[in-house]
Amino acid sequence: MTTTQHDLPAPSGTTGDDDARDSLFGRTLVTAARLPGVRIDRADYLRRSLAPYCSEEQVSRAVDETPAAAGVPKQVISDIADASIRHEASRVTTLSALAGFPGGLALLGTIPADTVQYLGHMLRVAQKLAYLYSWPDLFEENDEPDDATQNVLTLFVGVMFGVQAANKGLGIVAAKFAEQVARRLPQQALTKGVVYPLVKAVAKQLGVQMTKSVFAKGLAKAIPVVGSVLSGGLTLASFLPMSKRLKKHLASLPTTTSAA
Repeated sequence: MTTTQHDLPAPSGTTGDDDARDSLFGRTLVTAARLPGVRIDRADYLRRSLAPYCSEEQVSRAVDETPAAAGVPKQVISDIADASIRHEASRVTTLSALAGFPGGLALLGTIPADTVQYLGHMLRVAQKLAYLYSWPDLFEENDEPDDATQNVLTLFVGVMFGVQAANKGLGIVAAKFAEQVARRLPQQALTKGVVYPLVKAVAKQLGVQMTKSVFAKGLAKAIPVVGSVLSGGLTLASFLPMSKRLKKHLASLPTTTSAA
């Protein structure tokens, strides 16, 4: 197996250094998740996306249960996923990327605006893909991400950046869904036990990249045109492949065939 920079151990340092990196990514994730427009309404998204391809009964069951339980064809899911990826890539490469999250930049503090904006769009596409591939509502009725939501979002981002521990962690969580026929995130699995150390490892690796100012080379560099906007060329070379990587992984998990 070819080893990528994401599979390598984090640079040596003190425990305090590791905690700081972990905390940096955690703060950035929460800030991005709080930005207006980042949260995707699962029911609304599934209804709008599935309506052109499915019967009303099938759409209702997909919303009430999952697209897998509703028997939505895999090719339909794949086509909608690709369309959602293209849509988010388009959003993140235009001036509306900043305008789409009004007022949110006041939350940034010392975190670079372009980093949070880019991560916000990653969280949007991750939610859309998760819902298509039969994951439950990540936020439920609360806009504030709880620990389980933060941890599963960390795993999604880790998969997008090619962190192998994230693939393993999502696989374990997906297996629990299939086993327990769960309708919500398994809080205990995501905050304790086998998955939690994987989440911490993923956050540390992403934190290392942020401290190097390259954020796993997935962040398009900001250019000074009417504030911070993202380079279209760099985004096409990063956002699209990372989103497709997450799509491919989610499509391979047990949630896609579960009767949940």
